[in-house]
Amino acid sequence: MLEPSHNDELPPIPGKRYFTIGEVSDLCSVKAHVLRYWEQEFPQLSPVKRRGNRRYYQRQDVLTIRQIRSLLYDQGYTIGGAKQKLTNEDSVEDSTQYHQIIHQMIAELEDVLAVLNS
Repeated sequence: MLEPSHNDELPPIPGKRYFTIGEVSDLCSVKAHVLRYWEQEFPQLSPVKRRGNRRYYQRQDVLTIRQIRSLLYDQGYTIGGAKQKLTNEDSVEDSTQYHQIIHQMIAELEDVLAVLNS
């Protein structure tokens, strides 16, 4: 397992739509039972549940888990403090995050347009 101060050494998130709990565990360096516990504690974390109660996490869930991991392991927050921090940041970060996503989509579309024009 990675040291708490090495959150930046986590592997990159692949460009898939859904991730299993095992994949998320590896991507975030957190054990599966911890992820299930965090689902109960953090309302922001809600993976899609399919047949047999299998959890499928989306990219946003993985980013949220990494943020929770950083708050708890790197910055020393308690569960309650991390919940409060995430709740307060959600409203501010939502607009910032949407702007980042839009800029990323524009850049990708411009790349596609350049390929189509050549």
